[in-house]
Amino acid sequence: MEIRENLLYTKSHEWILKENGKAKIGITDYAQENLTDIVYVELPEVGKKFKKGEVIATLESVKSVAEVYAPFSGEILAVNEKLNDEPGLINSSPYDDGWIAEMSIENEEELNELLSAEEYKKIIE
Repeated sequence: MEIRENLLYTKSHEWILKENGKAKIGITDYAQENLTDIVYVELPEVGKKFKKGEVIATLESVKSVAEVYAPFSGEILAVNEKLNDEPGLINSSPYDDGWIAEMSIENEEELNELLSAEEYKKIIE
């Protein structure tokens, strides 16, 4: 199972790649493994604002439905349109091709509540 050192994480298994005041968000390798085959992704609307903890996307797998939560407050700047046709990208490439959304970071202080790779490893062990 892959946990990348350059990312931040949430207890609800989202990963965050922060770059230039915005961040890409997806679900971790651990989360996609537990969901099994993802067959549908409901993406958020570009331009929509979310508060930390609100549901930004829904993932349907052959086994269950999972929600993806906003790890911080901000606006959706982009979504991964490829997931409309290839939701399985989240399974095959959760950290690269399977990213879900890109958000602006409204409040940098909320990032202090996110987990480092080491802290996330302890949660899933």
